[in-house]
Amino acid sequence: MNAWVERLRREAARWAGEGIDLLFPPRCAICRCDLDGKGEVPAVSTARAPGTVCPSCTRDLTADGGRCLRCGELGAAGNAEAGAASGTEGCPGDACRRCRGRWVAWDGITVLAGYGDPLRQSILRGKRPGGDDVSRALATLLVDKHRGTFTGWRIDGVVPVPMHWLRRAARGTSAADEIARRVARLLGVPLVAALSRQTATRMQNELPVQERPGNVEKAFRLRRAVAGRRLLLVDDVVTTGATFTACRRTLAAGNATAVFVAAIAKADRGGEEAVSDGGSR
Repeated sequence: MNAWVERLRREAARWAGEGIDLLFPPRCAICRCDLDGKGEVPAVSTARAPGTVCPSCTRDLTADGGRCLRCGELGAAGNAEAGAASGTEGCPGDACRRCRGRWVAWDGITVLAGYGDPLRQSILRGKRPGGDDVSRALATLLVDKHRGTFTGWRIDGVVPVPMHWLRRAARGTSAADEIARRVARLLGVPLVAALSRQTATRMQNELPVQERPGNVEKAFRLRRAVAGRRLLLVDDVVTTGATFTACRRTLAAGNATAVFVAAIAKADRGGEEAVSDGGSR
């Protein structure tokens, strides 16, 4: 009897889903075109799942390649991904010429692509209320592109770069939270709200590059135990890396074993400042 009821429930759910697709055809989270109308199978996710991306947008948003897994700049050695997948943290042997032998703040970095259109427009949409599907879609693309690297890093928790509560209340959403939540789910590891932002600092993009580290130096506080954990710190955009560096320092003070970072986009500004600053905004 229970098996029959369960089968009936599944069939009802299937028919309901098909009815929803008939009335509201599934759309790409990025270009908003009906997937059925394009005659394409989604490249990520499933047809009815929020955050689905069509193959065309997937190609446009993931074409960027050859980034160093140590500093995040273009120009990495060709086998950097293979080195990360084998468990070589930070891929020191595959570091690009810009950062080889130089100190960086984290144990490794992954980036979906450079901060240019059309990725820039998608990130800006994800920062607005109602843009959570876009953030989740971009997170899915990030994991699809770097799953081998994440596996090699042996991550056991994903930490979003926190937004101050006043700014979150004004904006209505946090792209970093949505991205981190999806990344954690896809990797099968916990989302760890390990950090809080105790100071409502000025926006990093409003400041000269040299003032950004000081702006966020004491902005973050540890709110969860992280000792012995291998963590992935997530944000939407990285420029000089000042925010990532400050967050990583706080996690390291809590005795995290390793802190890797991941961003949807990197605003490339030149090798020297990206490396010396630790390479997020």
